[in-house]
Amino acid sequence: MLEVVYLIFNEGYAATAGDDLIRPALCAEARRLGRILVGLAPDEAEGLGLSALMDLQASRLDARTAPDGSSIPLPEQNRARWDRLLIRQGLETLTRADALPGPPGPYRLQAAIAACHARAATADATDWPAIARHYDRLLDALPSPVVALNRAVAHSMAFGPDSGLGLLAEIETAPALSAYAPLPAARGDFLRRAGRNAEAKAQFERAASLSRNARERDFLLRRAAECGD
Repeated sequence: MLEVVYLIFNEGYAATAGDDLIRPALCAEARRLGRILVGLAPDEAEGLGLSALMDLQASRLDARTAPDGSSIPLPEQNRARWDRLLIRQGLETLTRADALPGPPGPYRLQAAIAACHARAATADATDWPAIARHYDRLLDALPSPVVALNRAVAHSMAFGPDSGLGLLAEIETAPALSAYAPLPAARGDFLRRAGRNAEAKAQFERAASLSRNARERDFLLRRAAECGD
């Protein structure tokens, strides 16, 4: 049930197809269902973790898009637009989850990652080494190519783009990522930060060709254009 609720939330947070980048009504419904599950099982740590995770991620919804609906990446978001009430709720719920016995599961670990972003007053203040450590644990708890991809992003931010490129090389042949736009998008970002703009441009264009969301596709093409000729 937790997985289904989170799938609903994710489709609202980052729509897989269509003209809209986000679908806030789906996020709100998923959060409502999450609160119901917490009420039914108040001592279930993963239920609390999921509720905390959704509140923390939902706190950024208003800052994720520009007035024209285009995407604003996390480092460039106006953090004054983040919902402080949702952040406080999410952090309090995560504290409740962490007080319960047993090792943290996938939702608690993802909530811990979201909490690192929520606590950072600026993008530069983000504790990326802590996020990388959380992703190391998350990959052990939930081994999947997508988690491994996100771990590579975290390591690239914590330890440099070459670190991220090395981790991508370990997973780039995974069948689940063969047509997954975030893979070339991540590689493009690492290459751009490494000063390899021509290679980065090709990766952003590849990612745009794989995306089924119009807003995401426009964002990736802008990133490609920023790499020059």
